[in-house]
Amino acid sequence: MNRRNPFLPALLFFASVFVFLCAAVMPAEGGEKARQGNRADSTQKPPEPSPRQGEKFEVTRHTLKTAGGDLLSYTATVGFLRLVDESGKPKADIFFTAYTAQGQPEGRPVTFAFNGGPGASSIWLHMGVAGPVLAKAGQNAPGCRSVVSNPLSWLVYTDLVFIDPVGTGFSRAIPAENAKQYFNTQTDISSTGDFIQLYVDRFGRWRCPKYLAGESYGGMRAAGLLQYLYENAGMEIDGMILISPALELKMIHQDISTDLPFLLFLPSYTATAWHHKKTGPEFRAGLRDVLAEAETWAVGQYLPALALGDRISSPDTDRIATKLSSLTGLSEQMIRNRNLRITRHQFVNELLSSQGLVLGLMDGRTTQWGKGGGSIDDPTMVTTIVSYTGAFNEYVHDALHFSPGIPYIFLSQEANSAWDWGSSGDAALESIRGAFNRSTRFKILVAAGYFDLDIPYFAATYAMSHLGIDPKLAGNIKLRFYSGGHMFYIDGETMEEFSREVAGFFADIAGR
Repeated sequence: MNRRNPFLPALLFFASVFVFLCAAVMPAEGGEKARQGNRADSTQKPPEPSPRQGEKFEVTRHTLKTAGGDLLSYTATVGFLRLVDESGKPKADIFFTAYTAQGQPEGRPVTFAFNGGPGASSIWLHMGVAGPVLAKAGQNAPGCRSVVSNPLSWLVYTDLVFIDPVGTGFSRAIPAENAKQYFNTQTDISSTGDFIQLYVDRFGRWRCPKYLAGESYGGMRAAGLLQYLYENAGMEIDGMILISPALELKMIHQDISTDLPFLLFLPSYTATAWHHKKTGPEFRAGLRDVLAEAETWAVGQYLPALALGDRISSPDTDRIATKLSSLTGLSEQMIRNRNLRITRHQFVNELLSSQGLVLGLMDGRTTQWGKGGGSIDDPTMVTTIVSYTGAFNEYVHDALHFSPGIPYIFLSQEANSAWDWGSSGDAALESIRGAFNRSTRFKILVAAGYFDLDIPYFAATYAMSHLGIDPKLAGNIKLRFYSGGHMFYIDGETMEEFSREVAGFFADIAGR
């Protein structure tokens, strides 16, 4: 006769408890990559969320030895967030690379960074100055497609999210044939803003200070985002870092009916002519002294002469042409023939034409034979494109373990040529003014290169002095100019100078 074991119910109970506890502490299958790291650190952020339907990203752990000798642990999250309309229909997959420092106090800043173009991916800021790894510029540099650690990375001060707008990088419209609807300033700002709102929500960054970093046209995008995020998401941006920024079209679009751009480009012409030893003998002193005189003359003498238009007298024309010739290295006759107005394309093709050389637009110190090509063939672009894209594709595959199976579009010629500026091309200053009016804590760091013939550095000076904000907030704006071109940071010494300014920018914020 079988007798029932009196201890069987208790054994079954304890067995079920044991199984439950084991299941609770065991990591889910495939989740260890995202969870590994310093679990003992009580300040470490929780694991990043898993992708939702249509999204795809990978999370990896890394360390960085900083310039101060400290070891910084961080996670890299790379992949797509999907934008959808009100009905849930997919609109676009936005590619991003995010770096989050571990073991940091709660409320650490997060900075959203992007380049310009329009049509540029974020590869230049990512791999050239701000990210935790760098790609060395130069076609012929040994190992030019490899990355090296960046001890000056902004990750020391702020978490980073590099954004590739739709049609650039791995970001794509859904369906693909809808890409053109994103090739305009208004939609570009709204789609980037929607991504930022989505990222902040998905990764729990609502209470963190938020900053924007934009290069070139990215400056215009950043300015537009200030107003868009405030109006559509109730999100306030605490500050911006603008690099060689294009802020309003009226400052850079050279047209015979508009005097301002010719004024703003002149100091950059002078810097370039000075470098090539083409300025007059009275302008052979140090670069900054020469530029100070060029700026003063441009505002006090050149602009009033331009404002006269066809009413200017012959003696005044001769006087202005003579001075312009000394400042730019161009002949007086050429200057007279062009009504005292020299476009950047005329300048880059004429200054060294006797030597058969044309200047680079991105950096007037560079030259190439024959006629200048498009932006993609600019000497500075040539030295970065091969290095940066090769290094990035290898890095994202091998180190970040992400392979989307589509080409990485570093610069979309389609987007650039088809871009519709609309009325948003001249609203940047108003948007920045609004940010200052809403918060006295808002800060801006503007940096540019003296030899940039694409976006003149003097335009940044003009823009920041025409905001119309409370004079008490003047200290919230810093302007810093460097001996470089559009991507001035590709020079090692200049990058160190700029990195110190970035460190000071975030240190000031932390001390407020």
